[in-house]
Amino acid sequence: MENPQEEHWVAVKRIFRYLQGTKTHGICFKLGDNIDFRGYSDADWAGDLADRKSTSGYTFMLMGAPVSWGSKKQSSVSLSTSEAEYIALSLAIQEGKWIHRLLCEILAATNETGPELKIREDNQSCIKMTKNPVNHGRAKHIDIKYHHIRDEVIESYRFGIGY
Repeated sequence: MENPQEEHWVAVKRIFRYLQGTKTHGICFKLGDNIDFRGYSDADWAGDLADRKSTSGYTFMLMGAPVSWGSKKQSSVSLSTSEAEYIALSLAIQEGKWIHRLLCEILAATNETGPELKIREDNQSCIKMTKNPVNHGRAKHIDIKYHHIRDEVIESYRFGIGY
C-alpha cells in the first residue's frame, strides 16, 4: 500500500489480536494407516421462495477433520429433488476432484494409487442416475454440463458414491 491510513493500521492490529487469541486453535488430523477422505453433498429443493431455485452444499473431511466446504445457489430451477441433488453432487465432485489432485501431489501418488474419495449422497434416485449411463426421460432435461459425474469422474478417478 502506498498511503496507509489510520483505518488500515486499526485493521492490521485487529488481525494480530485475532491471531494471538486463536493460536491454539487448529484442525487436528488423526494418525492412521489409511487416508480417510470423504465428502458429503446435499441440496434443498426449491428452497428460495422468490425464484424457487435450490441451494447446493458440500463438505469434505480428511481424516475426520473438515478441509473444504461450500454452498451455492443453483443457476436453474430444478424440476425434482433428484435433479437438485444431481446438480449439487456435480458441484461437490468438482471440488472433490481438485482436492484429490492436491492430495495426490502432496503424497506423490497418482490418481490410481492416491486416496479414494467416498462421497455420501442422501437421494437414492440421484445415486442411481450417476451409476446408470442411460439417459432416461426423467433426466433428459438436465443440462449436459452436470453429466461429467458419470463420464469423467466415476470412471477415471477413485470416487465412490453411496448413501
